[in-house]
Amino acid sequence: MLRVEHESVDSLRRFSVFERGLARLVAHELDHLAGKLYRARMRPGVEPMPVAEYRGSGSAWQYRR
Repeated sequence: MLRVEHESVDSLRRFSVFERGLARLVAHELDHLAGKLYRARMRPGVEPMPVAEYRGSGSAWQYRR
């Protein structure tokens, strides 16, 4: 679960809660706003998988509770 504080278009302070895949997506985009790329969260020595390698793999994301 990810809880995000933000301002609405009418300038009111709001909180939104995101879960599972949507929480992961929102956290990823918030990282971009903070100037972070995915690689910054990877463990040292781990290289990202090339897009060509995972594209079309047909594997759904698995989330642990």
